Amino acid sequence: MVVGAALMDRGRLLAARRSAPPALAGRWELPGGKLEPGETPEEGLVRELREELGVEAEPLARIPGEWPLAPGYVLRVWTARLVAGEPQPLEDHDELRWLTPDRLDEVEWLDQDRPAVEEAARRLAADYGRAPG
Repeated sequence: MVVGAALMDRGRLLAARRSAPPALAGRWELPGGKLEPGETPEEGLVRELREELGVEAEPLARIPGEWPLAPGYVLRVWTARLVAGEPQPLEDHDELRWLTPDRLDEVEWLDQDRPAVEEAARRLAADYGRAPG
């Protein structure tokens, strides 16, 4: 399983631009990664955000659904709250952007991330009164 984070802070969603592998480089995703043996999805999400972005985050709720990735892997996404730190592109990314719900279409999302991004936008809009774009 691959876990992704719809990382939210002050009415914004974090987008991360892939730097590798070449087939995905330049496209945007929700940060996260593969679970390690014995980890719960929530533990893996906290670890991945610490490794990839240098932040502490709290997983909140799973976004319904799962999306196929490479053979044998599926993506599951959780909403998460930024607890401490300022995200930096430490691994696998070369740029990060905080986007409000009305600006989420400004980046080219990976196809498998789009349904979770759309649901995250609905949740942000409901919480902050902004219409998704």
